[in-house]
Amino acid sequence: MAKIGTLGVIIGNRDLFPGHLAEKGRKEILDILKKQGIEAIVLPINETEHGGVKNLEEAKKYAKLFRKNRDIIDGILVSLPNFGDERAIADTIKMSELNVPVLIHAYPDELEKMGIDNRRDSFCGKLSTCCVLSQYGIHFSLTDSHTISPNSAEFIKELNQFIKVCHVVNKIRKVRIGAIGARVTPFKTVRYSEKILEGSGISVETIDLSEIIMAVEKLKDSNKEVHSELNAIIGYCPAPGVPQSSLLTMAKLGVILEKWVKENDINALALQCWEAMQESLHIFPCVIMSMMSNSFMPSACEVDVMGALSMYALQLASGQPSALFDWNNNYGDDPNKLVFFHCSNLPKAIMKNANMSYNEIIAKKIGRENSYGTCVGRVKAGPMTFLRISTNDREGKFSAIIGEGEFTNDTLKTFGGVGVAKIPGLQRLLHMLCENGFEHHVAITPSSVSKILFEAINKYLGWNVYRHNHLDET
Repeated sequence: MAKIGTLGVIIGNRDLFPGHLAEKGRKEILDILKKQGIEAIVLPINETEHGGVKNLEEAKKYAKLFRKNRDIIDGILVSLPNFGDERAIADTIKMSELNVPVLIHAYPDELEKMGIDNRRDSFCGKLSTCCVLSQYGIHFSLTDSHTISPNSAEFIKELNQFIKVCHVVNKIRKVRIGAIGARVTPFKTVRYSEKILEGSGISVETIDLSEIIMAVEKLKDSNKEVHSELNAIIGYCPAPGVPQSSLLTMAKLGVILEKWVKENDINALALQCWEAMQESLHIFPCVIMSMMSNSFMPSACEVDVMGALSMYALQLASGQPSALFDWNNNYGDDPNKLVFFHCSNLPKAIMKNANMSYNEIIAKKIGRENSYGTCVGRVKAGPMTFLRISTNDREGKFSAIIGEGEFTNDTLKTFGGVGVAKIPGLQRLLHMLCENGFEHHVAITPSSVSKILFEAINKYLGWNVYRHNHLDET
């Protein structure tokens, strides 16, 4: 199986408890990790008693190993086949100097094996481990069930969710967002604090839109990269009625954007998409942005840097492309349904009938001939997770709102990139958005990953998060 992550592994062990359980548990855990495509950073079994960690000297050995591999360790798995030594476990993590997510796992006892030679007491040991980790200020994740067999489907699911938590946390802490152009004057809604972002390791690299436009204008029609991009655009989605000259300009823009993204090691992008670009290049960049998002380079319109960050977080959690929408319309008189809309730059992976068109809203002002390049269609029905991350500049901190719902097949006759969504408790959610000053933009991904995002953003990044409807989950 392809590698999906790397975990430092700590097997808890304790004097007076059955050491053979630690050895067996170690082998079992390592076999499971290997089958799941997870590399384990662990000392050879003969380096510590029973291959576990039960005292300060063994903790020092493991901490040294983890420090040596700090550049590749995504998270730490603590497994307790017996009670475990909570001090040694906490010391290992503290001395490792790693700042990564930690998952605590405890084996269940079996009723027929409660004698002195086979009783685990991991149930109690987990409480002790968590107590000391809390005293040390070490954040950690828990399995849903207090004790759980590592061979169960439930544990495998939670293990893979934990890997995604690790990816969200570790990559967000060093993400580089590209901001191309200045926000248009009316859009004060997309303002943000670059300094608050930098405080969490998030960099924003900027460039004036005029530099991009000038680079596009210098490209010759005969350029090989331009023709390659043109073929990619034509193959991406049908473009009925779109002039060849507009497609060629879009291809040039795609070449320049991709070059700038690569040169600056950008992970997500926010672009000034109107009206300067239409006045100079006579196109909308939406289909190029759609293609980038579809290829896991989240691209947000209207220079919405926080929208781009939200898209990136969703992509990390789900492994699927993400999109940026407006919370846009009520759906008739149904209090739990709404219409998500954009002009649009939605990735075609989330749409069932993507086509290239023109921006019907702006075309009224500047003409259809200057408005080609949108990627329009209906969003596929299915589950979705929404996320909006904001900087609360008055308080100098982050705020976020996360929740889940579903896109439906309800009838809707309109234009742009659209979807009808059902979100239980929608009116309460909208009150929350309004009362806390959240933006009209929201990112979505077509899967259910709110639990992963909440764990990553709230617990490990330390941001203030409202998770909609989570108390209603069973």
